[in-house]
Amino acid sequence: MSNLEERPAEGTCGGEGADGPVLELLEAREVLLGRTTKVRRLLPNKNRRMVGAWCFVDHYGPDDLSGRVDSYDVPGERGMLVPPHPHTSLQTVSWLFEGEIEHRDSVGSHAMVRPGELNIMTVGNGIAHSEVSLPDGPPTLHGAQLWVALPDSSRTTVAPHFNAYAELPAVELDGATATVMIGTVAGVTSPAPAYTPLVGADVQVGQGRTITLPLTPAFEYAVLVVAGSLTIGDLRPGFGEMVYLGAGREAIEFTAPEEARFLLLGGEPFEEELVMWWNFIGRTHDEVVAARNDWMASLEAGGSSRFPVVPGYDGDALPAPALPGTRLKPRTRRR
Repeated sequence: MSNLEERPAEGTCGGEGADGPVLELLEAREVLLGRTTKVRRLLPNKNRRMVGAWCFVDHYGPDDLSGRVDSYDVPGERGMLVPPHPHTSLQTVSWLFEGEIEHRDSVGSHAMVRPGELNIMTVGNGIAHSEVSLPDGPPTLHGAQLWVALPDSSRTTVAPHFNAYAELPAVELDGATATVMIGTVAGVTSPAPAYTPLVGADVQVGQGRTITLPLTPAFEYAVLVVAGSLTIGDLRPGFGEMVYLGAGREAIEFTAPEEARFLLLGGEPFEEELVMWWNFIGRTHDEVVAARNDWMASLEAGGSSRFPVVPGYDGDALPAPALPGTRLKPRTRRR
């Protein structure tokens, strides 16, 4: 998923995790994605920039797509329409609760993202991809798009690649089921690639149930409520809200007054300092500037070794916004 803000700010993060247990409610920021899709951006957050290596969390929907039309070139289109755009030094993790999205990328991958199926794209030094809701797809779209920062030891050495998992392991808890997207929960491990100690799980809890979820004390954690509500200590997070849990816990207890669903995100605190701007992650401002220049040059050239064309996408790629303090003349080369 692209950060489509017209004036994205450059930010630094990393090495800021809490040393012990905390309970902090993180407020979402509403961002327009494309012409119609609004997302709730939980990370980066003004209070917490990262959770482990998780550095970007967008939660969107449920959106009613029943009024969409067959053409995305006229007013009234519905759903996701994110043209080819670049990424560096991260992994994208796509997770749907309802709906369907078509994924294409510059290494030649073409896949449909569906509920309960994990799509994870490891970017390495550079990749481009698109995400589109097809006109004949399901009538509702609800999901989360997340980024994982790659460590310096992997971000330029791992070749860009895409993995899709139609089936993932699950663990039954007392009154809940946790689907393990990445990492390990209660001894159950996902096959998805991870380059730092990391965990992500989709947890569904029955009405009125209280569950105890085992945690790794060396990890920091957060939970994002995507259905219903939870009781966590003195907090009562509801739909679309995230709670940062800190580190140092062996377990945590949740109560669901009604049927609830949440994403559990965690990992070892990420100690490397990152520079994030638009869809790029680097270690310095100059590195981000170079990535932007490479992307814009690839638009002019019709593809490059770092950012090849996305095969099968019929339309223009997304120009990068202007860097802070500069003005950008838009380019609309077809990719």
